[in-house]
Amino acid sequence: MKAIKKGAHRLFEEDEETSHVVSGMLKDLEKNGMDAVRRYSQKFDDWNPSSFELSHQEIEAAIVKLPEQVIKDTDFCQQNVRNFAKAQLEALLPLEIEIRPGVTLGHKHIPVHSVGSYIPGGRYPMFGSAQMSIIPAKVAGVKRVIASTPPLKGQKYYPATINAMKKAGADRIFVLGGVPAMALMAFGMDEVEPVDILCGAGNKYVVEAKRQLFGRCGIDILAGPTEILVIADDNADPTLVACDLLGQAEHDPNSGICLICFSDETARNIIDEVEKQLEVLPTRNIAQISWSNNGTVYVVNNAEEAVKLSDDYAPEHLELHVKDADYFFENLTNYGSLFIGEETTVAYGDKSIGTNHILPTSRAARYTGGVWVGKFLKTCTYQRMTPDASREIGEVTERQCRRENMLAHALTARVRVERYSHS
Repeated sequence: MKAIKKGAHRLFEEDEETSHVVSGMLKDLEKNGMDAVRRYSQKFDDWNPSSFELSHQEIEAAIVKLPEQVIKDTDFCQQNVRNFAKAQLEALLPLEIEIRPGVTLGHKHIPVHSVGSYIPGGRYPMFGSAQMSIIPAKVAGVKRVIASTPPLKGQKYYPATINAMKKAGADRIFVLGGVPAMALMAFGMDEVEPVDILCGAGNKYVVEAKRQLFGRCGIDILAGPTEILVIADDNADPTLVACDLLGQAEHDPNSGICLICFSDETARNIIDEVEKQLEVLPTRNIAQISWSNNGTVYVVNNAEEAVKLSDDYAPEHLELHVKDADYFFENLTNYGSLFIGEETTVAYGDKSIGTNHILPTSRAARYTGGVWVGKFLKTCTYQRMTPDASREIGEVTERQCRRENMLAHALTARVRVERYSHS
């Protein structure tokens, strides 16, 4: 294995300055409530409406502004997400088993009560992100979804985002960004009850707010700058591979870009194609920085090396442009979402195909997947027993408790042994 081009693979690290800023804001927001929300919103977004929550009339007015095709396309994308989430839910079965005579154990999946969904704005109004956190939550059975998106300076808000939030099933829609939005949902303010889980991507301040709020409420994942890794054999089309690499490079100057090839020639051909496409790419001001600073290209000797290298990188998005895709499908283990063959691409997963685009970054794919319907369910166990089984289990339990010197525990078993010995 050798590196043809070596870039940085940025990992999630605690930024002391960001951590300090966010910590101070959260303390202020918790203490001063909506006064602090308004102060920060005015400061950072020049936004201080009479109400941050959109009324039914304001939501409908935003939707009316949209071309019919935008509404149809959003409906198409959301139906795919909804259908896949429903299929995932159907795979999550309750369990009940008689583990031994008279001892019944089980589990059931219980939806959390409320979710706070954050839909990012910023450089790109990613309105498709609304469906990725709201729809799985609603399919899971979450009763209350509060959704918030930052305002657009000079435009109030992006109508397509409001439409997507409404169609996805948000119960309440707020136009509020950053740390104040996370605090509003997590702490509960202005007739908003605290949520059980915060979900959705955002900038480094939003991510840090989620990190600090974890424990007070749940979170989905800590998602940093986006990543793509492509494994391309000598049959891969350099034009398609280069296009897909740049598709992620345009997200952010810190996007992670990695390519694994099996020959110097293929690697050089793809690198040349990337440079060629950058010359005419409308978003090259961002993509060029990402590719130059973070773009990494490896040449490996065999498929086994490629798998080992990819699993170590543990990318958010992993594309296979290879002839023998089955080998990689069976052996790769660390990725957020896998795109098999040149027919599919990350953009499909981001926007329309139905899988979720809120995925683990910074090597978190080693231990977690992305957002899905199960993220909003608690798998809770239960047990029941017959009197005879309680007596049998109680005798063993009492002995175990006494060996641990937990005498009150032992007594809870002993009283049952005695009670059911006479029944």
